[in-house]
Amino acid sequence: MKILGIIPARFGSTRFPGKPLVDIDGKSMIQRVYEQCVKSKRLSKVIIATDDDRILNHVKEFGGNALMTSPLHQSGTDRCAEILKQEKNYDWNVVINIQGDEPYIHPEQIDLLCSTFDDESTQISTLVKKINSPDELFNHNNVKVVMNNKNEAIYFSRSPIPYNRNFPEHEWLKHSSYYKHIGIYGYRTDILLEIAELTKTNLEVTESLEQLRWIENAYVIKAAITSLDSIAIDTPEDLAKVKNA
Repeated sequence: MKILGIIPARFGSTRFPGKPLVDIDGKSMIQRVYEQCVKSKRLSKVIIATDDDRILNHVKEFGGNALMTSPLHQSGTDRCAEILKQEKNYDWNVVINIQGDEPYIHPEQIDLLCSTFDDESTQISTLVKKINSPDELFNHNNVKVVMNNKNEAIYFSRSPIPYNRNFPEHEWLKHSSYYKHIGIYGYRTDILLEIAELTKTNLEVTESLEQLRWIENAYVIKAAITSLDSIAIDTPEDLAKVKNA
């Protein structure tokens, strides 16, 4: 199976402009993500998908692969779809979309996600991790996911789900299992091209979560459970916490 890893890297982040190029202990964030990805045992190739010459040139300087994409894309999924079209001469089976703001992504997590496509019925997949603390559960920046008994995602929300009406909130974790979404996606290539053409849906706009668009259009998202956490750097404050850790 030929699996392509793509790291979308946009320069103009609203909360943190130029984020891919910030320095973390002597290396840029995007270089650290790239170096973690190429350690994967399952990825055949890794490409950084950017919209800015500064990122493109920087990637070339440290010896990485990068391609330019349109600045008009609204999501990493759209950027991945454009890269797949640029790679049309290669017979890719699966695309893995790795977040460009997770400098310490574990190669084992990437390989776990890739393994879900050993099942030929898998259309889209992602990772989830069990929530163990109330801070994680009630933080709206942590997206929660509910799964069926086949480990297929039923719904994603920024709110704690399921709502446990039988117990006070501080006891929810004692009586129910809750899962946090780890924002890495895999798509079978034909499915990626299909979902990139879908228009936004009401649930997606309401929660500001693009994966709800896929669920509303009856695509199935397989969820693999990881015990490893990830550290996303969304703001300068997040970066300061990582540097001070």
